[in-house]
Amino acid sequence: MQGELIKRAVGLMENGTVNRVLGWRRGEFVYDITPSVFSDKDDLEKNFVYNEFCGNNLSRYLVQESEKEGKIAVFLKPCDTYSFNQLCTEHRIKRDNVYIIGIECYGKTSADLLREKGISAILDAKNNNGTLIVETVYGEKQIPMMDVMAERCVSCKSKKHVIYDELIGEDGGVLDSHRFDQVEEIEKMTAEERFNFWRGELSRCIRCNACRDVCPACTCEKCVFDNPKSGIRNKGAADDFEENMYHIIRAYHVAGRCTDCGECSRVCPEHIPLHLLNRKFIKDYNELYGPFMAGAEIGQVSPMCDFTKEKDAEPSIVQKGGAE
Repeated sequence: MQGELIKRAVGLMENGTVNRVLGWRRGEFVYDITPSVFSDKDDLEKNFVYNEFCGNNLSRYLVQESEKEGKIAVFLKPCDTYSFNQLCTEHRIKRDNVYIIGIECYGKTSADLLREKGISAILDAKNNNGTLIVETVYGEKQIPMMDVMAERCVSCKSKKHVIYDELIGEDGGVLDSHRFDQVEEIEKMTAEERFNFWRGELSRCIRCNACRDVCPACTCEKCVFDNPKSGIRNKGAADDFEENMYHIIRAYHVAGRCTDCGECSRVCPEHIPLHLLNRKFIKDYNELYGPFMAGAEIGQVSPMCDFTKEKDAEPSIVQKGGAE
C-alpha cells in the first residue's frame, strides 16, 4: 500500500489540492517511525513510509498544522478518524484546511512486542494474511500477527472511518471487540487489590510526559504540570500521592473526550496500561447514559456536557444497557 499512498499524495501536491502532506517518515531503523510533514515531492517519494510499525495517530499533529497557510493532506486509519472528529468538535482543527485520506488498517505491531518474542535485528516486516513475515539480519522469521499485535489493535473498536474526503482500501464496521474485558477484571478486585494493582503499575512512571504530549485530547498550549506555580511541576514524583495524582488528573481531564486510541500506552517507556484508566470512564458512560463514543461524529455532545433531568441518572441508579 505504501506505493499507492505516495502516488496519491504526490498527485494531490502536483494538482494543487494541497501544499504539504502529513504522514510517516522512517528513521534509522524500519521500526523507527516518526510523524512528519512533507512539503517537497522528492522528499515524499524518498522518505515517506507506511508499514506494520506506523501506529502513530496523526490527528494530534493537525492542531498546529491546520492553522498554517494552505491545505494539508493527512492519512488517517479508522481509529484516528475518531480523534480527528473530536478535535474538530472542540474547535482545535480547522476542517477546511485538511484533506483526509482514509486508509484501511488490519492492526499494527511494535519492535518491543517482537523482541519479547525473541525476534530482534529487524530489517523489515510484512503482514501476509495474518502471518507477520519478519526479515532480520539472522534470516526470515514468521509469527502469527495476533501474537505481536498492539493491544489497542487486538481490541480495536472500529474498522469504520467516521470521516474522510477519499478512501484508499476498504471501509469496515464498528466491532464487538470485548475491549472492556480487562476493565471488568479490575472491577472484580477488592478495593485493596485495585489499589495495589495501580500502585504497582504507576510506581514505574518516570514522569517523561510522553502520554500527555502524544494524547489527541491533551492539546492545551500551557499545561498545569508545566506551571512552576502549580506546586506539581516537578517531573520526578516526590511521593506516592503525587505519582498517582498526575495520572488520575490526566484521566479526568480527558473524560468524555478520550476516543480510546491507545496512544498513551503505546508511547509509555515503562509499558504502563494507561488506556485502562480511560476505558473505565468510557465503560461507566455507557452504563450510566447509554452507548457513547467520543469522536463518532463532529459536534456531538458528551454526556459530561449535556444534562437532561428526565434521562440523566444518579451514580447509584444504573441498569444494564443504560440508565433510567
